[in-house]
Amino acid sequence: MDTRVQDLRRRSIASIDSASSLDELESARVALLGKNGEITRLLKTLGGLAPAERRLLGAAANDLKREIEASLDTRKRTLLDSESSLQAPIDVTLPGTHSLRGGLHPTIQMMYDLNDAFQSMNFAIFDGPEITSELYEFDNMNFPADHPARESMDTYWLAGTEDKRGGKRLNIRPHLTGASVRYMQRNKPPFRFVYPGRVYRNEATDPRHERAFFQYEALIVDRDFPFSSGQLLVKTILATVFGRSVRTRMRAGFFPFVEPGFEIDMECLVCNGHGCRVCKHVGWLEIMPGGVPHPNVLQAGGLDPNEWMGFYLNVGLDRLVMMRYGINDVRLFHTADLRFLSKFK
Repeated sequence: MDTRVQDLRRRSIASIDSASSLDELESARVALLGKNGEITRLLKTLGGLAPAERRLLGAAANDLKREIEASLDTRKRTLLDSESSLQAPIDVTLPGTHSLRGGLHPTIQMMYDLNDAFQSMNFAIFDGPEITSELYEFDNMNFPADHPARESMDTYWLAGTEDKRGGKRLNIRPHLTGASVRYMQRNKPPFRFVYPGRVYRNEATDPRHERAFFQYEALIVDRDFPFSSGQLLVKTILATVFGRSVRTRMRAGFFPFVEPGFEIDMECLVCNGHGCRVCKHVGWLEIMPGGVPHPNVLQAGGLDPNEWMGFYLNVGLDRLVMMRYGINDVRLFHTADLRFLSKFK
């Protein structure tokens, strides 16, 4: 039986050494170690031998199996080193393949630019939770109990909390403004801070609207803050973002959390004020509401409205990005289409 093992060893090593390609080497491996290979068949015969003979032949067969596995591995490395992965000769003068590199999403880049601009004016940066409650998003924001924004047509409510009220009725935030009360409750005035993030609305999508989009809010609270300073703040931020002065206008507007409230528009930079589908052909684009915090909001934050006042800004971040790059459809930013996003690296 020892002669049988030695003969099998010679034939096995010879077949491995003579393999001139990876395919031939794989055929040799299957012929030796496969389900019906010679080594496998030899090991299956051990059960019918006497104990002493089975012990000797079994040891020799297992040693042979390990030797063959090592030889197969060595031959494979040799073939890989010498065998080209290309069918044609390699032209070493050809330029290499450039690796793909990532970059910041244009909305995130805009957020960072605004953070830098506000931090240069001594604003703090605050981050609130995306899952919040009716208490912070509506009650503290002075929304009436029958305000339509509380209903499912605008707000995504979490299943299982529909029959609850206040802090126990949970939702994913429809706006960032509720975070301002959280900040006021945790800090002592005077303060100035911004809080960027994603918000969610149950609404139809079009070139100017998405169900999930980015906002960027700012709030200043002080004992004396003239309204003209708020106007200057708007112009300064836009000039910082776009690198030049941008025409703006302010219109009276109603929002439960401010009194008085304003709609702040900027000249459409996609059409330079001539009119396009982004600005609905009027030459102006609404980018932010703003105004003086309502006394009820200040009280919800633990502040005395007779002592403190301030100024809100709520920036539509995606719309600013559209203006910066001349994009006419906000939905493009949320498609994850690398052909589109690669233009902003």
